[in-house]
Amino acid sequence: MTFSVSLARTDADIQAAQALRYQVFVEEMGASGQQVDHAAKLERDYFDAFCDHLLITETRSNQVIGTYRLMRRKQAEAAGRFYSETEYDLDTLKSSGRSLLEVGRSCLHPQFRGGSALFHLWSGLADYVATHRIDVLFGVASFPGTDLDQLAEPLSMLHHGFLAPEWLRCRSEVFQSMALLPKEDVDRKRAMLQIPALIKAYLRLGGVIGEGAYVDHSFNTTDVCMILDTCAMTDRQKRMFAGPQVEG
Repeated sequence: MTFSVSLARTDADIQAAQALRYQVFVEEMGASGQQVDHAAKLERDYFDAFCDHLLITETRSNQVIGTYRLMRRKQAEAAGRFYSETEYDLDTLKSSGRSLLEVGRSCLHPQFRGGSALFHLWSGLADYVATHRIDVLFGVASFPGTDLDQLAEPLSMLHHGFLAPEWLRCRSEVFQSMALLPKEDVDRKRAMLQIPALIKAYLRLGGVIGEGAYVDHSFNTTDVCMILDTCAMTDRQKRMFAGPQVEG
């Protein structure tokens, strides 16, 4: 099985990404939203028209099986704001003088999770970062569901162990503390088992977390703001970024 990596070039390419997002976010995770097109089975929003869409295609079937939505600062200015600004105050990042890339709407087809498709998704992202000389990646990453009692341990572990330095620290606009349990009450191993693979991949690369979660009831998720300073990555982390990120 082989894969190709490309940026969407046509409306049909973007719709293929939106169809995959509908399958994963709407049908699998129960998300909703005003611009979701249930008749056409497309998960889309206002920001799609301003972004680049990274596509992973299984070459034999020509099926899009993975996608990442990417927005640089100039694209955000054209849109009026970054998508993440619907949930987080990004003033610290925007005033840092660093080259920014917002990443989001990342998903893989269920049949291709845990294999080499994830490697292609990350290597494609690494190439994009290098091409555009990106300093800082950021974006909202989601836990399925909105039950904070069930998410108390992983959210608390992220707060106590991975909070961003102040100069990078974004804060949730509708603030929900992530410090739901004292640090000494958190079982790190058990908490890590509850953390989605994408968030764990960011953490392995040196990623940190903004302050506070955002409970998105319409999308049926609890979101955290992930921030990755590519300039602070070690040589080992840089090699990991361009190589496989194992799910689990």
